[in-house]
Amino acid sequence: MNRSATHIVTEFVLLGFPGCWEIQIFLFALFLVIYILTLLGNGAIVCAVRWDPRLHTPMYFLLGNFAFLEIWYVSSTVPNMLANILSKTKAVSLYGCFLQFYFFFSLGTTECLFLAIMAYDRYLAICHPLHYPTIMTGKLCRILVSLCWLTGFLGYPIPIFFISQLPFCGPNIIDHFLCDMDPLMALSCVPAPITEIIFYTESSLVLFFTITYILRSYTLLLRAVLQVPSAAGRRKAFSTCGSHLVVVCLFYGTVMIMYVSPTYGITTLMQKILTLVYSVMTPLFNPLIYSLRNRDMKLALRNVLFRMRISQNL
Repeated sequence: MNRSATHIVTEFVLLGFPGCWEIQIFLFALFLVIYILTLLGNGAIVCAVRWDPRLHTPMYFLLGNFAFLEIWYVSSTVPNMLANILSKTKAVSLYGCFLQFYFFFSLGTTECLFLAIMAYDRYLAICHPLHYPTIMTGKLCRILVSLCWLTGFLGYPIPIFFISQLPFCGPNIIDHFLCDMDPLMALSCVPAPITEIIFYTESSLVLFFTITYILRSYTLLLRAVLQVPSAAGRRKAFSTCGSHLVVVCLFYGTVMIMYVSPTYGITTLMQKILTLVYSVMTPLFNPLIYSLRNRDMKLALRNVLFRMRISQNL
């Protein structure tokens, strides 16, 4: 079917990952286990921050909200991917595709903003410890978290709406496991350069402003840590901030390869793997990165498990 055909596409076919039926079953089991572990890990952090009074501080309040965000972020891709693996047609409706597209990018933008305010929190705690309690109040934390969610979800409705109004007259095959910008624009019958420019400009601004702020905050933070006279104090500061930097590098590294640098030389399979890293693997690793290097979080998680055992025995 050519571009001039009058048939209008009402559904897309997501090819997902190639392979025979045995490979598809293996991938289904693998992603299902990853999804369950992600929900359990991030859910445990949310419960620990909610139930343990020792974690009722700005840093853990932000971490708990970040874990809650990760649950929704991974849920915007994996359930549909699991259904697609088992599907014979691998079809997704036009509206279902754009709905996933919207939530995927909105939640990803919210994650960028969360990482920025978490860097701000660590900067204040280490560089301005005396002013930290008066600046980073519970009210400010709630305002920052609300702004992250609102900005993330109000930034993309207009450009995605205009993309959804483009005519798609075939072919309708997307060689990916989710609905993404480049594959969708490639299937449109009519070019929309202004919409593309707006979308990519918005995405690039979010990425560059947040990563620039994070790097600036950690540069100042590193300078302050090196001036700490106590070796134990330096180790504690590095331990607290190191986990956050690992998450930042893992997330931003793969996102920038996909959406900022040119992807013409990257194979389709590699694009899928990179998307998997920041959309599926990062939410899985976050609970491990934050809990294994944090004594208070490990104690709180033990208390959560202890409560669960008691409730089961009652």
